[in-house]
Amino acid sequence: MNYTFSAQTDPGRVRTNNEDAVAFDEVTRLCVLADGMGGYNAGEIASGMATAFIKSELVRWLSEAGPQANAGVVSRAIEICVDNANRSIFNAAHANPAYAGMGTTLVVGVFQDAQLMVGHIGDSRCYRWRDNQLVQITKDHSLLQEQLDAGFLTPEQAALSPNKNLVTRALGVDNEVMLELHAHHVEAGDLYLMCSDGLSDMMEDASIAEILQNGTSLDQMSEELVCQANENGGRDNITVLLIQAADTLAKRGLIARWLGNK
Repeated sequence: MNYTFSAQTDPGRVRTNNEDAVAFDEVTRLCVLADGMGGYNAGEIASGMATAFIKSELVRWLSEAGPQANAGVVSRAIEICVDNANRSIFNAAHANPAYAGMGTTLVVGVFQDAQLMVGHIGDSRCYRWRDNQLVQITKDHSLLQEQLDAGFLTPEQAALSPNKNLVTRALGVDNEVMLELHAHHVEAGDLYLMCSDGLSDMMEDASIAEILQNGTSLDQMSEELVCQANENGGRDNITVLLIQAADTLAKRGLIARWLGNK
């Protein structure tokens, strides 16, 4: 399987600083996205530490382990790197009064051939676009999601709730954090979207799907998503990361047939 990536981040139309952070590595097929929270600039510090630390540690580990590392070992490596990042942010918050209470949401993914191992903390999300259908493959760790699960709110009521941004898990807030980690089968043609809530709060899933359905380039789609979120109000920082899966063997076969006819 071949993967291509595109990322966009924007402060939005209300906030002056951007507390989101995003990183990816094409060689090891690693993706990391974080949405920081805290006092003045502290959220920016937390999300920046999370993405930089996890990318550095996981890229090094994945490079040494090679593409054939089994899923169990990869998932354990993700858990260890996230745990170490959590402790680093937690310790920094307690060492510097200006960073007290800082934390960040997280989405981290590793693509291995036809499998995605994705972990998340908080309400930043990962979606999959397949066969003209958009599916959210992560489940928010938020008060709103708990109210939905308990039947206290309908989806329609949740859309109007003032509690949208109250997360129940965050990286760096406590000495320990629980990462939710799942494996997903990847098919050729799949398109994955990782995003902060600055996108998902500003756009309905149907509107996101409409942009992904257009079939334009990844860069164009990521730009359109950010633009639309801003047009809808841009009340928070907006970050998107798109990952396209394609069948490498099919591409090679097509090129070989084309060359054979020349």
